[in-house]
Amino acid sequence: MITVRNAVMRDASGIREVCIKGNQDTYAAIYSEEYLQNVIDEFYNLGRIQKEIVPEGRDWSGYLTALEHDRIVGAIGGGMIDQKAGEIYVLYLDPDYRGRGIGTKLLEALTKQQKDLYGAEEQWASVQKGNDKGIPFYEARGFVFQKEQPGYGESKEASSYISLRYRRGLLP
Repeated sequence: MITVRNAVMRDASGIREVCIKGNQDTYAAIYSEEYLQNVIDEFYNLGRIQKEIVPEGRDWSGYLTALEHDRIVGAIGGGMIDQKAGEIYVLYLDPDYRGRGIGTKLLEALTKQQKDLYGAEEQWASVQKGNDKGIPFYEARGFVFQKEQPGYGESKEASSYISLRYRRGLLP
C-alpha cells in the first residue's frame, strides 16, 4: 500500500536516496558522469534536503513523499512561478517502483496542493531532452510541449543540455 504525505524531517535521508537513485537511473545515458555528480552534490545533499523539507510559501511548497510502509519510494516538490502557474521542480521514484502509479499519485497530490492553496490554473515542468522516462510520463498526464531552452545551471556543461518546457491547464 502506497501512501502520499507531506515530508517530515526524518524523511530527509530517504528523499535523498530516492532522488539520487532516480536521477542516476534517468540521466546516466544523457549527462556526463561529472555533471551528473555535480547535480547530485548541489541539489540532493542531505543539508539542502533538510532545509527544503519545510515549505517556504508560494515559491517552494516542501517535499511530498510516497511511502510503502515506512520506506520512501518517491518524492516530489514544486512551487508557484506566477500568480496562477505552478511548477514541478523535482519528481523522482525509486527505479524499482516505476510503473506502479506512484508518480501519478505524487503529481496529483502536488497539483491539489497548488490548486487549493494558491489557485493554480496551469502547471509547468521542465524535462531534459532525451529523458525517455519523464517525457512520456508528463505527456500522458496532459502536459504539452511548449519550447526548448538551455539547461539549468551555472557550469558551461549545463548550458549544453536542452531542457524541454511542458505545460498543462488545470481544471477548476
